[in-house]
Parts: sequence; C-alpha cells; structure tokens
Amino acid sequence: MNLSLSTGDTIALIAPARKVSREEMQPAIKILSDWGYHVKEGAHLYASFHQFAGSDQQRLNDFQNSLDDPAVRAVLFARGGYGTVRLIDQLDFTGFVNFPKWLIGFSDLTVIHSHITYNFKIPTLHAPMAINFPAAGNEALAGIKSVLSGKPFTISAASHQANRYGEATGILTGGNLSVLYSMLGSASDVDTRDKILFIEDLDEYLYHIDRMMMAIKRSGKLSGLKGLIIGGMSDMKDNAIPFGFSAEQIIRNHVAAFNYPVCFGFPAGHIPENMPMILGTEARLAVKPDLVTLDFKYGSA
Repeated sequence: MNLSLSTGDTIALIAPARKVSREEMQPAIKILSDWGYHVKEGAHLYASFHQFAGSDQQRLNDFQNSLDDPAVRAVLFARGGYGTVRLIDQLDFTGFVNFPKWLIGFSDLTVIHSHITYNFKIPTLHAPMAINFPAAGNEALAGIKSVLSGKPFTISAASHQANRYGEATGILTGGNLSVLYSMLGSASDVDTRDKILFIEDLDEYLYHIDRMMMAIKRSGKLSGLKGLIIGGMSDMKDNAIPFGFSAEQIIRNHVAAFNYPVCFGFPAGHIPENMPMILGTEARLAVKPDLVTLDFKYGSA
C-alpha cells in the first residue's frame, strides 16, 4: 500500500475536537506549503461551539469530506482535546478504504488510529498535530516529512533503567492510554494480540493510571503482546495521600509477569520531541542495554 505524497499534493486540515484559531494554524500551513504541499482548510475549521471546533455536524462534515475526496492525500488534524469519539460512529470510511490516505494526529485522535487499525488495517500516523508544529522539534518534523514522502524511517531512543531487553516484530498499535481505556468493548477497541503496543498519557492521577492498566490487563490486552513501548507519561498528579508509585513503576508492575521487551521513556506523546510513529504497520522493536530502535517496515501491514 503506497501512501506516499508528491510535490503539489493536497493535505486537508480539519478540527474534529477542540476549537482553534486562524493564527494557531498558520505555522503548520506555512511548513506544509514550504514542503511543497497544498493545504486545504476544512470549511468549518475555525468554527466554535462551546469548547468544540463547531457543532458535531460541522466537524463531521469536514471529516467526511476529507475522507471522501480522492484529491486529498493526507489529513492533518488541527488539535486534540476531546470530541473525536463523538463523530466516530457516524463516519463512513468507504471512500477512505477505496482511496487510503495518511491521517495524522495523536492524543484524542487515538480513537481514529485504533478504529482504523482494528477495522480496516490501513496505516495511520501518530504524530504532532497542526497546533503542535511550532513547538515540535526539528527531528519530529523531519520524521513527518520523511513518512509523507515515503522514505525509510527509524526512531532511536536512549536506554532507560526500567527497560526489559529483547527484540520483537509486529504490527504497532495504541496511543493515548486514557482514550484506549475509554474504548474498551467498543467497535474501536484496540486489538493487541501479537502486536507491539504503544501507550502514553498526560495530566492523569497516578491511581487512575493504575485503574486503566488494571482494566487493560484484566481484558487480556497485556498477555498476548509482542512488545510494549511507553512514551511520555507527563505531568502526572497525586492525591494528598500519595499513591506510592510513579506511572512507570505502575506499568512495570502490571507487565512483570510477561516476558516481552518493554521500553520506557520513548520519545513520543505529550512531550516536546513527539516523534512520528506509523501505527497499523509492521515494526521491529529492539530494546538493548545501550540503545532502543523502532524500525518501520512500511507497507507490510
């Protein structure tokens, strides 16, 4: 499956969740234009309805039009927050399946990544959204550009003292832990069997990290993995009476009974250097004492 873009191709910019301003979108539009792409703004990109980028119907219309338009070769989401799950069951992916394209985002957009991987097995791109482009590191932006142009892509990461060494090959899946937890039992539920699972999160209470990991573990989603990657677990919160474990310690305890490789501190998620990751395609994870690498075998999904 070739999703590569060429100079002059169109990238749609839409907001399926929280609202954005025109000023917030200009840096990403300029960067994409400088890369040689044409940016097509959604008709309701700058709409506003309470905290959302327009009503559900307005956001749905922009999303559906972008999926259906064969001239659109990629869709960059404006920002996350909350709201994509309100649209997922109303979206018709027929046009998308007939004319696959990159869908680019993270956090709240985990709904889209998981739904498409589970139902259609088409690769998607977990990466900074338009609002994140100004703060995204040069390496992350270069990675997005490489993926869009179809170039080979490998992520390297520093070793972490909590890592469990080993190598694994499998389809990469996952995203934001809170969103994955919220989709348990739904038509967008993440399928982890024989997969490499990636998780990250932001601004959660430590006890809730434990609750979510318990739910994912009890549902059998940790037992059949090929490997586990933990990205940023950023700005965690605690109660007046401390929970007693960090987010990394909580996760490590829940996977202690399994023997697949585990990588902590991977450069992806709600962190400055949020490296792009191709979900729904085969990747090779190597967790070694001195280095971690994630190599994407793009096109083999």
